[in-house]
Amino acid sequence: MLLHGWPTNSREWRAQIDGLADEFQVVAWNAPGAGPSSDPPQDFSLPDWADVLAAFLQALGLQRVHVGGLSWGAGLALELYRQHPTLVSSLILVGAYAGWRGSLPAATVEQRLQLMERNSQLPPRNWAPALIRTLVADDAPTVIIDELESIIGELHPAATRTALRAFAEADLRDVLSQVNVPTLIVNGERDVRAPRSVWEPLYSTIPEADLVLIPNVGHMVDMEAPDGLNDVIRAFLRPATASTTPGTPSP
Repeated sequence: MLLHGWPTNSREWRAQIDGLADEFQVVAWNAPGAGPSSDPPQDFSLPDWADVLAAFLQALGLQRVHVGGLSWGAGLALELYRQHPTLVSSLILVGAYAGWRGSLPAATVEQRLQLMERNSQLPPRNWAPALIRTLVADDAPTVIIDELESIIGELHPAATRTALRAFAEADLRDVLSQVNVPTLIVNGERDVRAPRSVWEPLYSTIPEADLVLIPNVGHMVDMEAPDGLNDVIRAFLRPATASTTPGTPSP
């Protein structure tokens, strides 16, 4: 079960859907307020999204799943584990935060929130290029940048404000030490949005978490290094080989 970040949608996981479907049943949802999904109420919180996700899984007849999320989606994965732990078989946290409040200084949270509040009032073409420069490595291929611009162009303005307010308020640090399922943390070595100061507390607090750092990419690991991420996910989900690929921090 793959959970997108914000302001993206399930399209960001296209390479994982295509690349992992030969071995796994892969589902990538569009959260309420993303892609073709309808907008949530303006007071929706991260626990509300987790409850909708749990209902979605149950409607699909999926009782216990591997849950992967990127950025906002990784926070939602942790919230799902808090609210509905029996649904989660393992966690794959890519470019993850323990919520913005749980991972970033208050001034940074306020800066990010105010910027997106302003941007969401404008056409994405006016501000998406500047945002994308913080999401990918500075030498990311044009095809990835173009795809990200296309995905961001589909955002729902009101829902984006709701989602990022919810994430700005989220503090998931209390969940980390309670995680009792296999957990893989994946980050891009050139991630400026969730750098070492963000991922290291997750890695040090989640019991027996594995860590893999992907070289030469930024925040959008799923799009910038799709084959590398797919290989890491396969190894993690194969008990026979999981101990040989993830396990210790990359240099």
